[in-house]
Amino acid sequence: MRRVTPRSIAELEQVVAWAVAEEKPLEVLGAGSKRGFGRPVDADLELVTSELAGIDMYEPAELVMSAGAGTPLAEIEAALAGKNQMLAFEPADYGAITGGEAARQTIGGVFAANVSGPRRIAAGAARDHLLGLQLVTGHGQIVKTGGRVVKNVTGYDLCKLLTGSFGTLAVMSHLTFKVLPAPETSGTLLVARADEASAIEVACRAMGTAFDVSAAAVLPPEAAARSTVEAVRGAGRTLAALRLEGPAPSVAYRLRALRAALGEAEAVECSSLEGDASRLIWREIRDLSLLGEAKGPLWRLSVAPTAAAGMVDRLAEFASERLYDWSGGLVWLRPSTDAGAGEQDVRSAVAQVGGHATLVRGDADARRAAPFQPQPPALRALTGRVKRSFDPKAVLNPGRMYAGI
Repeated sequence: MRRVTPRSIAELEQVVAWAVAEEKPLEVLGAGSKRGFGRPVDADLELVTSELAGIDMYEPAELVMSAGAGTPLAEIEAALAGKNQMLAFEPADYGAITGGEAARQTIGGVFAANVSGPRRIAAGAARDHLLGLQLVTGHGQIVKTGGRVVKNVTGYDLCKLLTGSFGTLAVMSHLTFKVLPAPETSGTLLVARADEASAIEVACRAMGTAFDVSAAAVLPPEAAARSTVEAVRGAGRTLAALRLEGPAPSVAYRLRALRAALGEAEAVECSSLEGDASRLIWREIRDLSLLGEAKGPLWRLSVAPTAAAGMVDRLAEFASERLYDWSGGLVWLRPSTDAGAGEQDVRSAVAQVGGHATLVRGDADARRAAPFQPQPPALRALTGRVKRSFDPKAVLNPGRMYAGI
């Protein structure tokens, strides 16, 4: 496949304008780390944004940064770490789990896929942190939207529309986004429970306390056993992991108070992780390294946290590998090879509680079928109209999310 790598917004505009004039579909890529996520794109030309890279503006005092879409996320996180700051939505690295390479994703790819990690329940999703964009639409036109401040209310909020569109509406060139101070320290309370349902209930209860829990996950024994953190690996039981962040004295106090609060409801067995051990377990949860080998289908279910406990028995019938994040609102499933669970089994289980399912990893046939949640007719028609308004000739990642769109 031919590849083109524009070095400026002007070159990017020319490439897209040519594709529109010739009606030549483009596969839009950053580093390609999430290429296996979504439907395969039928295109003869790759449009790669890796040369649109570099941090254009960083003002630590104003908590704002601007960078080219092709800038490696690792470069951005290193710059932020130098000023003790961070991307608060804690973007996960899907490179390894989708068959690519870890630590290669770009900041454009993060926002194009709306990738968020464990802190999403406290800090919001990636789209909530995007302030401004420079992009080229499927009309072959340069557009700027948003600005450098949170309270910019000029025009339509295209940032939220384009975040999570997987490059199907426009090609991002430069992005401006919020950053926040990094917490001084991190502590994690581990609560051992007899089963997943009760651990999810503990996680939901913890999120309802006044102790500012920044992340809550549930690790079944198989997942916990893969951790490199000894206290997690040797637990031998289902664990609810509850993270608290902030100044060291505050974290220490809140860990004690949360442990006491949970113990008031029923007897719980708790232990604590601090510092590096706490940060490591959340990196393992974020990047799904606790789910074992990167092979076979991998499903991402979004449900109401309080509904996840009711799904446990149904999911256990066909998914031996499970991991719960966002206090149960995000469920990762790796179906057993001998269970014979297909798309309809997964979607039926999640539909019973009003959620939706996304196939993050699968073979080519499964990805072509329906990796994203099928849309009802009215919503699909709206999605088609939005696509045509941004990309009337369907040259940008055609069919990446839905067939024919």
